[in-house]
Amino acid sequence: MIKEKIREKALNNEIFTKEEILELITLLKEGEKDFIYELADETRKHFMGDKVYLRGIIEFSNYCRKSCLYCGINSKVKDVKRYRIDEQEIIDACHNLKSNGQTTVVLQSGEDVTFTKERFGELLKRIKKETELAITVSVGERDKETYRYWKECGMDRYLLRFETTNKKVFKAIHPDDDLEYRLDCIKTLKALGVQTGSGFMIGLPETDDNDLANDIAKCRELDLDMIGVGPFISHPETALKDKVIASNIDIDFITGVIAILRITNQEAHIPATTAFDAVVSYNGRQLALKRGANVFMPNSTPKKYRKDYQLYPDKP
Repeated sequence: MIKEKIREKALNNEIFTKEEILELITLLKEGEKDFIYELADETRKHFMGDKVYLRGIIEFSNYCRKSCLYCGINSKVKDVKRYRIDEQEIIDACHNLKSNGQTTVVLQSGEDVTFTKERFGELLKRIKKETELAITVSVGERDKETYRYWKECGMDRYLLRFETTNKKVFKAIHPDDDLEYRLDCIKTLKALGVQTGSGFMIGLPETDDNDLANDIAKCRELDLDMIGVGPFISHPETALKDKVIASNIDIDFITGVIAILRITNQEAHIPATTAFDAVVSYNGRQLALKRGANVFMPNSTPKKYRKDYQLYPDKP
């Protein structure tokens, strides 16, 4: 596929086949990265404009019932100081981020079942009533009625990453989960009218370019409102501790994946996630914004808790 045809498809909001996505990955790897970056930036400007959306993250609990092999707060990691932020402190943090000009709060945690459907629903109601912020939630897999209730309580968006479309790899790293159920949760959220985000990890062990192309194509197939991706970075207290460290990750490639996502998912919001700054300190997210991303997520968690939400080493 010649460059002009790629550009035409991107700017006409056309769907790229898996084979065409593989061609984009090949171009990225074989000396045409500047073309990929520039087209992504042009596509972002054409469909999304120049505005960067600020969505402040509050990581309100690092308790988790799951044992995902890559995650630094999974249930089997013992050397972590567990915390739950009480409701009033969460609301105070929401007021703070609003005063800093942010219009959306992202409430993120491990799968902490202490925050039941009803308890979390009451928190959502208070945040919406007291701050009028848009609310994005990212707390893992829940049932349809829970999602429906939270939407009624004020939840606007939900983020639940599928992590990989490779079923074998998904099962290996998520011993408690099922990929089809994860995808069903995403589809349920969309059917309920919740603005839905998902995404994947770049460079998971035992995956290749074919898997990456499938992951990118799956994002378009799901018609996501937001696509959140980041590099796989192993945590030293997990079963995958020896697989990948941030200093060995190619920032040009992983931001190139952001660029390909923009080219192929033209109207999705794409955040520059914190993991990019773990790869290139204080500059990774800026590079992602130059290469197709349009959302920036400042960490609005009260500072005393941040060091204990280490999903991966050196998380900002």
